[in-house]
Amino acid sequence: MSTQAMSAKSESSNTKPVIKQQDFIESIADALQFISYYHPLDFVQALADAYEREQSEAAKHAIAQMLQNSRMSAQGHRPICQDTGIVTCFVKVGMDVQWDKTDMTVQEMVDEGTRRAYLNPDNPLRASIVADPAGTRKNTGDNTPAVVHLDMVHGAKVDVMIAAKGGGSENKSKMVMLNPSDSVADWVVETLPKMGAGWCPPGMIGLGIGGTAEKSAVLAKESLMDPVDIHELIERGPQNAEEELRLEIFERVNKLGIGAQGLGGLTTVVDVKINSLPTHAASKPVTLIPNCAATRHVHFTLDGSGPADLQPPKLEDWPDITFEVGENVRRVNLDELKKDDVLDWKMGETVLLSGKLLTGRDAAHKRIADMLSKGEPLPVDFTDKFIYYVGPVDPVGDEAVGPAGPTTATRMDKFTDTMLEQTGIIGMIGKAERGQKTVDSIAQHKAVYLMAVGGAAYLVAKAVKKAKVVAFDDLGMEAIYEFEVEDMPVTVAVDAQGNNAHQAGPATWAVKIAEADAFPG
Repeated sequence: MSTQAMSAKSESSNTKPVIKQQDFIESIADALQFISYYHPLDFVQALADAYEREQSEAAKHAIAQMLQNSRMSAQGHRPICQDTGIVTCFVKVGMDVQWDKTDMTVQEMVDEGTRRAYLNPDNPLRASIVADPAGTRKNTGDNTPAVVHLDMVHGAKVDVMIAAKGGGSENKSKMVMLNPSDSVADWVVETLPKMGAGWCPPGMIGLGIGGTAEKSAVLAKESLMDPVDIHELIERGPQNAEEELRLEIFERVNKLGIGAQGLGGLTTVVDVKINSLPTHAASKPVTLIPNCAATRHVHFTLDGSGPADLQPPKLEDWPDITFEVGENVRRVNLDELKKDDVLDWKMGETVLLSGKLLTGRDAAHKRIADMLSKGEPLPVDFTDKFIYYVGPVDPVGDEAVGPAGPTTATRMDKFTDTMLEQTGIIGMIGKAERGQKTVDSIAQHKAVYLMAVGGAAYLVAKAVKKAKVVAFDDLGMEAIYEFEVEDMPVTVAVDAQGNNAHQAGPATWAVKIAEADAFPG
């Protein structure tokens, strides 16, 4: 064999796939658009199974809205939730990978893909990332930077798991350094009720056990990228201590009766995931991170053959479940409503709102409170109005507003007494529970708190017929809007007497579940 032939053979045998920078960036952008409107089908099926098993009417209605919203988002290619999340990306780069360009780091490539996805004019995603978090908290405008976890592994491929994590569920993350002999299951069962419903159950919970404090958090987050498979585990039975722990926590948490949206019911979690690592003999670090009803993630691999080929699911794969209001529904004209009109609204009843309401969340509330403390006039009149805690997605086409589901109401608790005393509002709309001091204030001022379903943002947006910014336009999605709504579905979570659905519902269903266990059949 000639020297030239031997050289050619050697070069051929050493040829390795080349990953193109633009393929990686394009794949990130496509994946983030993909997960903004497609739930993983395993999660859709888990919600459908939960719906079929559910016996609590309030929880069943909530899950129905989540499933209807999920199908609508898949069909309309619009976000499942108005909180289109902080991008978290796990990138595993093979040691033999070759890039066609090396002028961008992996972080920079993920950020460029994120930027393209969130600024996509056909489906703009809400930019929620703020820089200078301890200071000015100014929105970066394109949802960058992403959070990137980079590992070097064997092989010549790039493996990517990417998620968009909502702030409501992320804020409920918990971390503890247990003693080596302490029970992880006991800690979870004690901790989860204290998390409230701001994480929008039913969803998944991920646990990271071992390593060090910061590593346990990464382990927990990565575990949430796994498919829902708890029922397969139940059928075949656990094969190790970790699987036994998953099953124990799954059973015990669902017996708490927290239920969908914290309203009481049979399903609080659809799966429990665990990742673990060896740890110091003196330590047992544990982190719990929940995934909400807007669970969004996808996994793809690049091998040099082009960008990721993400196959859309079929609409017929969604269950034929639709939210229907019952006969005992209260229809309300917000434009004619006065304070005395809400006095007979009862905890748990369904209300359909029509007319004008105002929006406002964290930044707007802080600015209002500052203005009131200085004796400055407010830019809008809140008298006899409802305020909706929301930061909507920008509209496209003929939409009045993009997906506009509720944000976690608890964050507004510290402003509520001031708002009720000094602005003239008669009610609030958000998601999840209110603190006891806020419930007491609502009762004292004879106001009401209404709950819209978290994870049903596109469904809620369809009820918004007109929208305009009326104050604080510099705050972007946190500006005060005036929405004109038609038959917007909400539930009375706290009535004017202080009756609280987020206390009564779970308490009732915990007892019912315990009684059913005590007297099976």
